Amino acid sequence: MNKSIYFLCSGNSCRGQIAKGYAKKYLPNWKIESAGVRAEDLDPKAVKVMADDGIDISQQESKKIDDLFLNHANVVITLSGEARDKNVLPSTARWLHWPISDPTLTTGSESEETQAYRDVRDDIKQHIIELTNNIDKL
Repeated sequence: MNKSIYFLCSGNSCRGQIAKGYAKKYLPNWKIESAGVRAEDLDPKAVKVMADDGIDISQQESKKIDDLFLNHANVVITLSGEARDKNVLPSTARWLHWPISDPTLTTGSESEETQAYRDVRDDIKQHIIELTNNIDKL
């Protein structure tokens, strides 16, 4: 069975979806899932900024945390304080917390909001690349 990574965030509409998209690209032999404390609609701005970087996440679905998958995941990565604080993580999983800002909270012009999404996308991408380079150490 493939090893698995579970990305957890607040609503699974943006950060978890971006992380899942990049992880599937960079870690094709791993089972990759994402979920949220709540399941909110997939954020169209997240879909757009990922498409701008050549990753299609438009068919991904927002999900609530699945305790069965959580309890069998090899690596669990929380992307929000809410996801970190509201979950009892299995002792068998390697747990990481990446404090990624929530771009949905950005206010300002359309270009400022889009830039916030790009910044989050690029931050998550960098984390995924670092994870890929160190995956054998987990």
